[in-house]
Amino acid sequence: MFFLAVLLLVAGILLIVLKRTGVVSRRGTAPAGWATVLLGLLAGLSTFAHVTEPYQVAVPVSFGKVGEPWKSGVHLKSPFTEVTTFSTRPVDLNFTGDSNVEVRSSQGGVLYADLTVKWSIDPAHTLALYKLAGDEGSVERRLVAPDSREIVRNVFARFTSEDGYVAKREAISSEIDRLIRERLAPRGILVDTVNLRNVKPSEALQKEIDLKIQQEQATQRATEAARTAKAEAEQKRITAEGEAAANSILNNSLTDKVLAAKCLDAFRAAAEKNPVYDSPCGSGSGAPVIVDGTKR
Repeated sequence: MFFLAVLLLVAGILLIVLKRTGVVSRRGTAPAGWATVLLGLLAGLSTFAHVTEPYQVAVPVSFGKVGEPWKSGVHLKSPFTEVTTFSTRPVDLNFTGDSNVEVRSSQGGVLYADLTVKWSIDPAHTLALYKLAGDEGSVERRLVAPDSREIVRNVFARFTSEDGYVAKREAISSEIDRLIRERLAPRGILVDTVNLRNVKPSEALQKEIDLKIQQEQATQRATEAARTAKAEAEQKRITAEGEAAANSILNNSLTDKVLAAKCLDAFRAAAEKNPVYDSPCGSGSGAPVIVDGTKR
């Protein structure tokens, strides 16, 4: 801007001189010269002042010497002073799409994490950040982005693929948030929020997950079938033991006299319809019992 102001002043003065010496006789040359001189003066004056916005912190550098940061307001400076401004507003750093973070689980499975880090600069550390990175864009590229990626990879490496994909997403997100804050805070970078928005497995890992789910379902079906078969076998054993006990009791209670009485009752019931003459009941000695169903 300073050199532009000098050129405008020189051009304006030259036009005025040429008009007065008669070298240029075209109308409007003098007014154009004075207007150019005025623009040069305004441009020159602007090089002696810098306006810092309310949400900015400026770092002046004169001939290689870094000055104290400027807060919001108007500040006088020399034309040779370069000013680098840092915004103190929160900035979203998105790791998504082609910029997502590729991580590996403790089992070696590959996952892709979509992450948003909302960060801002602590005004009290602006000078240190300028010396460390140079400008606001470099702070993001050299500090926030690589540190965030490293922490995300380290955290996921402590969990299994299933934990990172489904089971412990909240715990992983909280751990990443805490570690990023602890890493960046000493450097003067404030982290507002860390949002782990999405985690998806790679194609190879997805196939492994699907296969494992199928195997677990088959195992559950086999376990349930074995449990059912065992229950049925136990029920059959109990039934068989009950029948055996009943038969044992019955066998012990059936003496020859009881059997003979039962036999006579059966023949007596049969004799009510047809005559029965010989009923060889029992294995003892003695004559057979004659039952006449006709009562003759």
